[in-house]
Amino acid sequence: MKSLEENREKFALLNCVPVGISVDSVPCKRAWAKSLSIQNTPLLCDFWPHGAVAMKYGIFRDENGFSERANVIVDDKQRVVFVKIYPVHSVPDIKEIIEFLGK
Repeated sequence: MKSLEENREKFALLNCVPVGISVDSVPCKRAWAKSLSIQNTPLLCDFWPHGAVAMKYGIFRDENGFSERANVIVDDKQRVVFVKIYPVHSVPDIKEIIEFLGK
């Protein structure tokens, strides 16, 4: 999510609003964002009902109780136009997202 923060100007030029979302609670998310100096990227909590958004996108890991590490792009018509799931302990490549949006 740090890469969303670091690239927010590029996203703005692409007419895109990046958000981070996870199943963590609001206080946990707030502390985490503060520790990483994330100040401008909206961070959403899919805490209750637990993982409901991730389930709708088909990226909730029932066996672990959290969502996949994934990038999902929703267009201005609310259609999912890109989904990529990454290994849980990896950092997604933000460059491929910026390239996709630039097309």
